[in-house]
Amino acid sequence: MNVADKKRLLREMLFARRFEERCYEAYVERKIGGFLHLYPGEEACAHGVLEAAKPGHDYVITSYRDHIHAIKCGADPRKVMAELYAKETGVSKGRGGSMHIFDVGHRFMGGYALVGGPFPLAAGIAKAIKMKGGDEISICFLGDAANNQGTFHESLNMARLWELPVLYVCENNLYGIGTRIDRSTAVIDQYKRVSGYNIPSAQEDGQDIEKVFKAAKKAVNHVRSGKGPYFLELMTYRYRGHSMSDSNAYRSKGEERMWSNRDPIIMLRDRLIAAGHISKADYKAMDNEILDEIEDDIIAFAESSPEPRVDELEKYTLAENDPWVYGGGR
Repeated sequence: MNVADKKRLLREMLFARRFEERCYEAYVERKIGGFLHLYPGEEACAHGVLEAAKPGHDYVITSYRDHIHAIKCGADPRKVMAELYAKETGVSKGRGGSMHIFDVGHRFMGGYALVGGPFPLAAGIAKAIKMKGGDEISICFLGDAANNQGTFHESLNMARLWELPVLYVCENNLYGIGTRIDRSTAVIDQYKRVSGYNIPSAQEDGQDIEKVFKAAKKAVNHVRSGKGPYFLELMTYRYRGHSMSDSNAYRSKGEERMWSNRDPIIMLRDRLIAAGHISKADYKAMDNEILDEIEDDIIAFAESSPEPRVDELEKYTLAENDPWVYGGGR
């Protein structure tokens, strides 16, 4: 990873942080409704892994904490925000909301509200890739608590048995909603759980994007070379509660301070400053530029976009309503 890449990734992670913080504000203002799960603190995971892959070429699927993964894959941030605002210009036409971001054009195959739901879907995508003989891989992001679902074990067994080109990435933020991992899971180190399926695995510091990138590059190369599945566990931490309805009262302030001292954005920023590649003024200017972009472009687009029409309520709900399936929409 060269200096130019590091500077670009610093901006991408900072943009992700400010984007999610603005989502928080919009939710408080009641401009975003429904469930909202935010990503601050975990930015190095999505950016490090997808930097090592081929976003827009490889297929990516995740759970409901999905905004940043979609944007890193190439989804337009304006359309992602419009989706959160339930507007017609959203990536899912305002019908999906926060937990169902989807951009097939960039091969982001969706965020899913069902815990454990993406596991078999990622395996299915990988099976299709293998049958067609493509060089793409399927990348499945998952949370640590989802690993206790039966679909986790069933999918990994099939992935290994059929040597599928799928990379499972566990963003281990230590909590399943409000339950700490050591109260719910017998094996704390998630990467060890896949040994029963003979799948190679590794654990890495999810707060250090350079370490994430290096570990992810090894994992991606393994999967793309035809050697079958790989499991990568990234130790990370979400700064906010599980969702906007979470009071976050179950975590100690000491634990939160400890993790905030290892903020992925600040760690990379300080390295670049120490090496003389950027200055504090450069970083501040970058931050101000991002804030202006989010407010003047992204939020303005979402707020000025039209709402879905009531007479089109059933559109996209059933296959027979889709002219691309019935009626020669091409």
